[in-house]
Amino acid sequence: MRVLLQRVSEASVAIEGEILSAIGPGLLVLICTEKGDDEADADFFARKIANIRLFADADGKTNLSILDVGGAALVISQFTLAADWRKGNRPGFSAAADPETAERIYEYLCKQLAAEGVPLKTGRFRSNMAVSLVNDGPMTIWMDSG
Repeated sequence: MRVLLQRVSEASVAIEGEILSAIGPGLLVLICTEKGDDEADADFFARKIANIRLFADADGKTNLSILDVGGAALVISQFTLAADWRKGNRPGFSAAADPETAERIYEYLCKQLAAEGVPLKTGRFRSNMAVSLVNDGPMTIWMDSG
């Protein structure tokens, strides 16, 4: 599983020009399920996303989690994070999980993240989405289970 976290002051996702979901301060979470990923991977990432300390405390140190600051998460499935770009000029996506598995794991991860107490909004699986964000920091963290 691959996850890209971006601390944001705001983020939204639109489909065909219509805003589907939007959040204020929090995290934009881009998720890619890869072949071999399962619910245990999603459990691990849900706990990590809820508790990773990416927000500043009163002293300006990144000691607070999204839960601590009352932020929200905008969670978007993005299979292109599985891109293999090393050979040629056209990336391959053969490491990505099949769409049915990816959707099941994505929905499960969202459910687990909500169970951790993180308010969240989502995109729409298998849709062409326009994601907008104001990256706060910028603070961008790459996470993978491989």
